[in-house]
Amino acid sequence: MTVGENSRLVYWVKRLSEIALIGWLVLLLLVDVLLAASSGDVVGWLSPVCGVVGIVAVLRRRRHRVGDLRVLLAVSVLSTLVIGATGADGRPGTAEIGALLILTVGGLRAIEPVRRAALSSLAVMIVLEVSCARINEANAAVASGFLLFVGWSFAAGTGAYLRFQLERRREAVDSVRRAERLELARELHDLVAHHITGIVVQAQAAKVVAEQKPEAVVPSLEAIAGAGADALTSMRRLVSVLRAQDEAARSPGSTLMDMRTMVERFSTAGPQVAFDIGQGITDETVPPEVMTTLHRVLQESLTNVRRHAPGTDWIEADLKLVDGAGLDPWSGTVPWSGITVRLRVRNYGSVTDTRISRLGGGFGLVGMAERVEALGGRLLAGPTPSGAWEVLVEFPL
Repeated sequence: MTVGENSRLVYWVKRLSEIALIGWLVLLLLVDVLLAASSGDVVGWLSPVCGVVGIVAVLRRRRHRVGDLRVLLAVSVLSTLVIGATGADGRPGTAEIGALLILTVGGLRAIEPVRRAALSSLAVMIVLEVSCARINEANAAVASGFLLFVGWSFAAGTGAYLRFQLERRREAVDSVRRAERLELARELHDLVAHHITGIVVQAQAAKVVAEQKPEAVVPSLEAIAGAGADALTSMRRLVSVLRAQDEAARSPGSTLMDMRTMVERFSTAGPQVAFDIGQGITDETVPPEVMTTLHRVLQESLTNVRRHAPGTDWIEADLKLVDGAGLDPWSGTVPWSGITVRLRVRNYGSVTDTRISRLGGGFGLVGMAERVEALGGRLLAGPTPSGAWEVLVEFPL
């Protein structure tokens, strides 16, 4: 299964789960309709009406969580008051109850802030208990109230747990992003300092030449202009994602030799790595900040193989220049024109790989993607038809 097929599979799984959920509510609504038809009482049709409103609220819950929940609560309370005023014997609709419980789970998971989500959940519980007033028989009303409270407790507990897990993931992702920005700040210092040093040296040389041979100053000025353009390019790639400067620290991994050394060290203590550098790839053709990021991605990918796929027999990695006018292997579109640099890392031979693509989970991948996207590139990870796990990174040059 390719990365694109994997994305489509996840999409359809979500769609089918949504269809199954709505189908379940429709079946409950049919039960309410049959009960209302058998009762022969016009007031008994209020429960199916509440069920229809509940299904609509569930369908619209991702965009109108609070508004539609309020409408459903108001309709449910109004139905209870009407049944109570007429003295009829009615029961809460099963579709209505199912919709309220589903909205409780979704509300506690996603409504912001937490206090608002808790109040919405509490309102659902109160309305569920008040709906038992439709039942004239006291024992049946108490039993129904108890069962509804148990169902609401389960839904509220599920929603609270999902919210807790979501908050934990958000905190972990934010932590990864902060760490990546600090590291990018250090590397910005090194990369720009390299270009600025060249400008200073060229300016000093131009000053000396101007005193002795004024006509020879032009080449020095051209070199200064070129170094300044390189510095601006590096700054534009990085400065948009930086929030704070940290103390400078030399970051290894900005040359092809660093990448080869890292691969050789990894191969001595782990699976063998076949690392191929394509024609035209040099330290001069790839910008230093991109080379450093490619080094980090390769390092993280190899580390993930050792951590998550201990049964891997061997790893295949290649760094190449490709024509960006071709189709994008991830989406089938043409993302860029011109030349791009592409790093591909594959590992074979493991049947217990538990890593997860960017569709969910995997904070190492989140950190790598943050770094790559900050420089205008793209990263994706996932299984291949041959059974390998692949990490693919691409930068336009």
